[in-house]
Amino acid sequence: MSCGATRASRGYRDLRVGDNLPAWLECLEDEDLQFLKRFLLSSGSLKALADEYGISYPTVRGRLDRLIAKVGAAEDPKISDPFQRRLRVLVADAQVSPTVAKELLEAYRASMKGGKNSD
Repeated sequence: MSCGATRASRGYRDLRVGDNLPAWLECLEDEDLQFLKRFLLSSGSLKALADEYGISYPTVRGRLDRLIAKVGAAEDPKISDPFQRRLRVLVADAQVSPTVAKELLEAYRASMKGGKNSD
């Protein structure tokens, strides 16, 4: 249930190729991991994290909500297809809009059924 490239190929220095990582961890970018680390070191205090980053509490809350959605998408037991899982993670991370994701998913499903792909 991988979400794409392994952490090592994206440059995270503490993990090696071949490490058996949970799907949710593979979906996190280095920036997400740093945020998560700082969140833990601040004992989960969003106010302290906002002060540390020099941003507002609502901005930190929004970032945490996106991270929660991303992890949830990566761990959703109803999704077994790697493409669908990756697409859900990209939507949770606001890299792909829900509308575009729906179109991509429909095209993907059609191609998997041997349907015609209109260009």
